[in-house]
Amino acid sequence: MPKPRVTAEQRRVVEERAQGCCEYCLNQARFSSQPFAVEHIIPTIKGGETTLDNLALSCQGCNNHKYDKIEGFDPVGKKTAPLYQPRRQKWSDHFVWNYDCTLIIGITPTGRATVEALHLNREGLVNLRRLLYAARKHPPVR
Repeated sequence: MPKPRVTAEQRRVVEERAQGCCEYCLNQARFSSQPFAVEHIIPTIKGGETTLDNLALSCQGCNNHKYDKIEGFDPVGKKTAPLYQPRRQKWSDHFVWNYDCTLIIGITPTGRATVEALHLNREGLVNLRRLLYAARKHPPVR
């Protein structure tokens, strides 16, 4: 049986709720060269449903790195930890910006595992953040 696809209405709600930002790395869609995806926080292959509380807006980089993962490796605790879930958790409880807002720092096992698994500090993103910070357009106001 085919899995339900994200509807146009679900996509609209997810995009509006996310305020135009990737819900993982906070990359802003208006400055991205690639379209954003509506992704399943708990992948359908792992039992996730196509419902609003299991959908998040994701840039292509985060979406590609996340794929079907629900956990990652916490390099500090040296064990696996669940990945950040934007519908159930608050971003600022798991992440902070460094002094010039170019790097996302995980402050919990979930935060650190998510930074590692989704490569939240990819070179291209760090460079974009640096330019946007200098132009006073980063970090996004949420």
